[in-house]
Amino acid sequence: MTQNVPPITEDDIANYLVNSPDFFERHAQLLATVQLTSPHGNRAVSLQERQAEMLREKIKALEHRIMEMVRHGNENVIIADRLHRWARNIMLVRSKNALPATVVSEIMTQFMVPQAAIKVWGVAPRFADADFATGVSDDAKSFASSLTQPYCGVNSGFEAVSWLEDTAMAMSVALLPLRVGAIATASRAFGMLVLASPDPQRFSAGMGTDFLERIAELASASLSRLRDE
Repeated sequence: MTQNVPPITEDDIANYLVNSPDFFERHAQLLATVQLTSPHGNRAVSLQERQAEMLREKIKALEHRIMEMVRHGNENVIIADRLHRWARNIMLVRSKNALPATVVSEIMTQFMVPQAAIKVWGVAPRFADADFATGVSDDAKSFASSLTQPYCGVNSGFEAVSWLEDTAMAMSVALLPLRVGAIATASRAFGMLVLASPDPQRFSAGMGTDFLERIAELASASLSRLRDE
């Protein structure tokens, strides 16, 4: 009886070539005769040419990745420089009463934020009647305390948006709770900073918040002086 032998598959051939690295040494003439279709048109190319094209494509892809990494690195350096200038400028403020306005104005200047506002509560008695310490409901204070990271997204009718000069132009907002220590702690907030832009994508829900967290923590450290006599 004739025994049924399964046909040789492409996988069988591939496995054989992988496990027989000296095959093309024994049959070197095959390398010159194998013709493949080039991905850049319908012309036929040799195996060596196809390998060279694949290497060039890999090199080009790596170059794009490197350029993208360099671009992101440069952007991070620029943001870090702006953060440094902002922190330096608020540290130079001698008047406690002028601190909140400086925090806001420097954010708008250094980070090119169209609108920003701030409220601080639980301040020392001599600051209790200042604009930055009034006009905040208990619900807004509780909401600020509930945030353990900056909120970024659309304006959903937040009270903090009413602190801005032009609420109609607040298409996207960032809400930064102010508290002593790290922003992610469960301690009660003593203030909130709101940033806004007419660009719906400026403060999008999926954006990274690392630099916003640094801003919130630095602002909190500076503004905590308002709670002392």
